[in-house]
Amino acid sequence: MSTASTRRPESRYGRSSDERADRTLKVVGAALGAVLLAVIGYFGYHYVGQNKISAEVIEFDAGKNAVKVHLEVRKDAGASGYCTLRSQAESGAEVGRADFRFDGDATRIDKVVTLRTTSPGTTAELLGCHAG
Repeated sequence: MSTASTRRPESRYGRSSDERADRTLKVVGAALGAVLLAVIGYFGYHYVGQNKISAEVIEFDAGKNAVKVHLEVRKDAGASGYCTLRSQAESGAEVGRADFRFDGDATRIDKVVTLRTTSPGTTAELLGCHAG
């Protein structure tokens, strides 16, 4: 006894619904993958490419009511922005915080800034620099 095949001939009836669903899932997955790559590229460009100001604290001199900070700033020519500094007491409490603005055509700026404190500060910490 032979058993009859239950499979339909493809040339006569076309693709099955499972094959159509698989193709649709592949197309949707490829489109979502492309959108995800575009979003990652966009945010990566704005995070890395738009950071026009960077700085570092070279040295600082802590006093009774202020901390003098030697700050070296590197930026694009013509870019303006600010850097935020803070000072902490020996206990770890914040005793001073200020923003210092930088602009002009120079690409490297060495400047000594004075951060006023509410009590003697023992540190000078650069929190970050932002263009704008």
